[in-house]
Amino acid sequence: MAVVILAFYIGVVNLVLMFVSFSLLSAPGLAYGLTLLGVAPLWFFATYRAERYLLARTRWMGIRFGLEPGAGRYALLASWHWGLTLLTLGAWHPRLRFALARYRHDRMWFGTQKLAQGGDWRMLYPAYVHVLIGGALTLGTFFVTAGDVNAFLIGLEGEDLSEVAPLTPFWKMFGLSIPWLVYGLVHYSVESRRLLVSHLSVGAVGLDPQPRVGWIFWIAISGNVLRYAALFALVIVAAIALVGLAFAAGATAEQLEGDDPMALLRVIGGGLPDWVPLAATALFYFGIFLLWNVLTHVFLTMPTWRHYAATLGITGPGKLPSIAQRARDESREAGGFAEALDVGAAI
Repeated sequence: MAVVILAFYIGVVNLVLMFVSFSLLSAPGLAYGLTLLGVAPLWFFATYRAERYLLARTRWMGIRFGLEPGAGRYALLASWHWGLTLLTLGAWHPRLRFALARYRHDRMWFGTQKLAQGGDWRMLYPAYVHVLIGGALTLGTFFVTAGDVNAFLIGLEGEDLSEVAPLTPFWKMFGLSIPWLVYGLVHYSVESRRLLVSHLSVGAVGLDPQPRVGWIFWIAISGNVLRYAALFALVIVAAIALVGLAFAAGATAEQLEGDDPMALLRVIGGGLPDWVPLAATALFYFGIFLLWNVLTHVFLTMPTWRHYAATLGITGPGKLPSIAQRARDESREAGGFAEALDVGAAI
């Protein structure tokens, strides 16, 4: 189903949008925007089905989780709230987050016991204050320094360094407003999750999460530094190894100079067909993406999961033995859109 719908959308609808965009505006911007709007409901649809697929295969203390069908209504709800969020420049997001969480949690089961999302959307706004302040400062700074930024870009295009404006506008944005906005986003992510989970109940059993914003912020910073450093180190080592193999194969410095990026592999390959170096380059290229996913899981995903698990408490655990096992939910319908749109179902 995903192949048929996405192939039609990308191959026909997107082609028509690109043609119209180039014909009317001589630019693809309109087509890109309309394509994104068309794919967004499918992405929300896939997200819900992926969560149902994962919960059907998740157990705690041997008891299965489950999620009721409802991907279509979820896609409509998410599209409506995201539209309001964009129109309000992000101010609606706490309402969006609570509405989507309540829709999912109220349809979720742990064994024979249904979950219930308590609380109210207004409880998320205090955690959103830093995002609003950082966003307002960033937007205001951008408008105030727009002229200086434009002069800086014009100077770079002219390649006349004497005409390049100072970097003052960038330091104004990156020095205060953007770091504030980044911290606000991390703070909001952690605090909103804590508030939602603390108001989530499974019958008489409740949850008491106590994640630390500073620790999650440190995981985000150190994890990104480590994964970029590891990937950069691998690329450097691979480049050095290729040059070493080329010289070992008898190449000279003159042979390795020039604008042909395949010259290095062609020298190493010797008498091999041209497709061999090309295939090796393709394998290395896709290997970088695979390695990036592995590094993300090692340095960001797992440390974050570990922290949330270590700081999670349970209230009323004596009621857990009264929860019985639920019937197996095959939920086979997640493998199409969830995989095609990469919403994390492969985990």
